[in-house]
Amino acid sequence: MAIPSFENFVPGGESDIQDAAPSYWFILRGSDLLIARDGASIELPLTPETAYLGLPSERAHLIGTIGTTPCRALGVPAETHAPAGWEFEEVRSLFGTISERFFAVAARALEISEWDRTHRFCGSCGSPTALKPGERAMHCTACGHLSYPRISPAVIVAVIRGERILLARARRFPPGLHSVLAGFVEPGETLEECVAREVREETGIEVRNLRYFASQPWPFPHSLMVAFTAEHASGEITVDPAEIVEASWYSADSLPRLPDPITVARKLIDWFAAGADQARSR
Repeated sequence: MAIPSFENFVPGGESDIQDAAPSYWFILRGSDLLIARDGASIELPLTPETAYLGLPSERAHLIGTIGTTPCRALGVPAETHAPAGWEFEEVRSLFGTISERFFAVAARALEISEWDRTHRFCGSCGSPTALKPGERAMHCTACGHLSYPRISPAVIVAVIRGERILLARARRFPPGLHSVLAGFVEPGETLEECVAREVREETGIEVRNLRYFASQPWPFPHSLMVAFTAEHASGEITVDPAEIVEASWYSADSLPRLPDPITVARKLIDWFAAGADQARSR
């Protein structure tokens, strides 16, 4: 049986849902998700608890519901082996199989399980932490320090120059893959300042006319991608070799290998290509 579309997923945490209720389980070994294959589709465990899989569930987190069915996230140690009939697969490897909405729910599960894994002890005094009733927070059992799930904002931007878009191949990318530029926001920096700095540092280009486009959770491990469009203002491409292998201006009819359609990076590029198509048709 394939998993539901998750279109009617409602995020949530503390609730009156009984622990004995059958739940969809996002069981995560790092960024690997426990699934079963059913032809071209996948399944998640649907059970009241994970004992039948041989996995503990005391660190499980309720992340929301689909109708009346709870969805729970559970992080397991790196050495955990998949039970018979199941396998761990990296969430990004499921692009093309899962829906955009499923990815959003998986992102929520990934970020919460990573937060659980990295906040079992207080960052202030080192004592054990425990879940705080009534909210998504860990509180220190000794000093009372509260820790909330970490979200690291990052920007991603489509820079347009006439009828061309700026695409680059980062050192961490698979061979041939190009994308728009992105980078993390620094302390005390606005999103707009971050866009200008990242584009300048990585390619030597100055930009203008920034416009918000969309956002997307990117749980590798806990980012929020905030997407913009911008226009080329000045400068010619000079790449930072520590970050970028190559960068160039591409027209809509000569694009290289691109990110998966589920990503906000690809949505930016598709937006550019659609605008170019409309311009040609006029």
